[in-house]
Amino acid sequence: MSRIGKHPVPVPAGVDVKVDGQQVTAKGKLGQLSLTLIDDIIATLEDGKVVVKPANDSKRARTMWATSRTLINNMVTGVSQGYTINLEINGVGYRAAVQGKELVMQLGFSHDVKYPIPEGITIKCDKPTAISVSGYDKHKVGQVAAEIRGWKKPEPYKGKGIKYETETVLRKEGKKK
Repeated sequence: MSRIGKHPVPVPAGVDVKVDGQQVTAKGKLGQLSLTLIDDIIATLEDGKVVVKPANDSKRARTMWATSRTLINNMVTGVSQGYTINLEINGVGYRAAVQGKELVMQLGFSHDVKYPIPEGITIKCDKPTAISVSGYDKHKVGQVAAEIRGWKKPEPYKGKGIKYETETVLRKEGKKK
């Protein structure tokens, strides 16, 4: 029995969840998301909660049970509260700013790095060394943050680069004489 899958997904006030066969749709104040479940998983709406169960005892049904429940929970949380990932920029002369629909970063290259902001994602730069990526789709927010970090990953000697706010960079000692 799945420890995660057996818990129903609570639906908060202000979120409308519809289950139509294998299609689950969540609509809230921030947007609308939908998910198509595999045939081995059954989702039902009971007493304001989404209950996810495996359709049979196959290995695929048991492995996808908790995964499907977590994806539905992420959809419900996303349309009601949203997700935010904060990035920090370390390095002399490294900075970022939002100009129109682009994130413009100066990362020590001979040119500015221009990253177009995708639809459904909001990027804010309160300080030149802090980037905040937010949106209602957890997958898309994480992907955008990873792409921005990928331009200049933090290096272990001076810690220069773009890192997640919660990330710790393991520092190395430089060469000795």
